[in-house]
Amino acid sequence: MSQETENEAYTIEPACDSNSRPRVQTDCGKEFATEFALKRHTETHIDKMYSCTECKKCFSAQNKLRQHMNIHSSKYKCSVCGKSCRDRQALIRHGRSHSGEKPFECSVCGKRFSQAGYLPRHSKIHRGEKPYKCQVYDMAFIQSWQLTVHMRVHTGDKPYKCSFCDRRFSTSSHLLSHEGRIHSNITPFSCSYCGKLFARIDEVKCHLRVHTGSKPFSCRHCSEVLETLYQLKTHLLKSHNEGTWFTCHICQKKFGLKGTLKRHMQRHEGVKP
Repeated sequence: MSQETENEAYTIEPACDSNSRPRVQTDCGKEFATEFALKRHTETHIDKMYSCTECKKCFSAQNKLRQHMNIHSSKYKCSVCGKSCRDRQALIRHGRSHSGEKPFECSVCGKRFSQAGYLPRHSKIHRGEKPYKCQVYDMAFIQSWQLTVHMRVHTGDKPYKCSFCDRRFSTSSHLLSHEGRIHSNITPFSCSYCGKLFARIDEVKCHLRVHTGSKPFSCRHCSEVLETLYQLKTHLLKSHNEGTWFTCHICQKKFGLKGTLKRHMQRHEGVKP
């Protein structure tokens, strides 16, 4: 490893408000909420010398290997789904996927998250940061993976192939949805409360609110709390005249989300995905 990589520089930039965590930015372009997260990332630039005897995965430090071995020993095993985690904190974070708990709240819009690391990424929305730009359309994205997925519109790349037919998809979520709805009702995701099965993980998360009564989306103008982002955006449009309506040019029906308009247009086009 070169001295330059070992001494990788970083800067801490002020966040959008006093309650937000600082953002740590490295020379390789990645941003982190804490210096600990930065330190963990810099290990990816170090040669990995410690190998797991079970799965051959390699690590840069012995303590990382010891944590990883807990997965094979099932020391930290989820009592709901049986997944093994590397340590107690990872098990706690995983447990929130079953309970629906989201203890970390955005101080600007009230949106809640299951992990603290999601907050700095979300705060880019309020700062208006969209550093990843499409070179074809006048579009920009908050995260690099969003640009990667978007560029498949231009390249036609569909890396995800259905196991049952020849159809291919640009995202893994579209593939899971296709296989779950079309082929033998495949439903790999289950509710930890009632056992109901779903084709997509986001459907499980929405369904869990039936059991938990969770309403994670709160209006910053009034005391209204809502279950979904769509309900929040529609509320802001109707009650506070905030945001933009997306109007169908055929029937003039209005929608709060661009994706909802896109699905609506498929009805006019006769598309039945």
